[in-house]
Amino acid sequence: MTGQTPRFTTRLARDDADLLAAQRLRYDVFVRELGGDGDLVDHDAGLERDAFDPHFDHLLLLDETRMADQVVGVYRLLRDDQAQNIGRFYSDAEYDLGPLLRSGRKLLELGRSCLHKDYRGGAGMMVLWQALADYVTQHDIDILFGTASFHGTDIDALAHPLSNLHHRHLVSEDLRVRSKEYQSLNVLPEDQVDRRRAVLETPALIKAYLRLGGAVGDGAFVDHQFNTTDVCLIMDTQRLNARQKGIYTKDAK
Repeated sequence: MTGQTPRFTTRLARDDADLLAAQRLRYDVFVRELGGDGDLVDHDAGLERDAFDPHFDHLLLLDETRMADQVVGVYRLLRDDQAQNIGRFYSDAEYDLGPLLRSGRKLLELGRSCLHKDYRGGAGMMVLWQALADYVTQHDIDILFGTASFHGTDIDALAHPLSNLHHRHLVSEDLRVRSKEYQSLNVLPEDQVDRRRAVLETPALIKAYLRLGGAVGDGAFVDHQFNTTDVCLIMDTQRLNARQKGIYTKDAK
């Protein structure tokens, strides 16, 4: 941190410099911190990137009190009309998205969400979400979805949080996407799940989506290249109660 109170602003990436700033932050989080990798990751330049980047909108959180590297949070956004231009969503590689595509509703895929380590647990994520809320409203989005990750690929080590998702947070059948390389979330019977442990071992971002009314698809996808175990989170904006919906309205405080 700068020692000053952050002065947050948000906007979509406007040029190559903005995209590079987002990719640098993603490298710090997903590669340096979490040990991920990918075919187009540039370790020399410190950039986490892939072939989808040119097709997404990149939502940036900036702290204008910083003298350099002002981008401290990012979200990658792909609407269904954008996905049509490239023939697929990013999550198509991991999940059968048929139930979402057949719904006939307007979709927005979320991905590569991260915050600089100095801004976690503060107001930054809420500011970023409010900007996302404006984007959702602007484009009349009905369903938000995307993969979210547990660090590591040891299913036994993740048995409690994965099983808790299966028993308590499965999305409704009409939207229930399924992992293509199926790893069941139902690792433990419900009566053997330590709920406290499950909650503690669930990443903060996943817990935040669940609190907002999100739910998960059927099965996990074990991504050995990125060193993660992924679940598909789905949020139907029509099924949120008034309190939950506050974050996706322009009048939310």
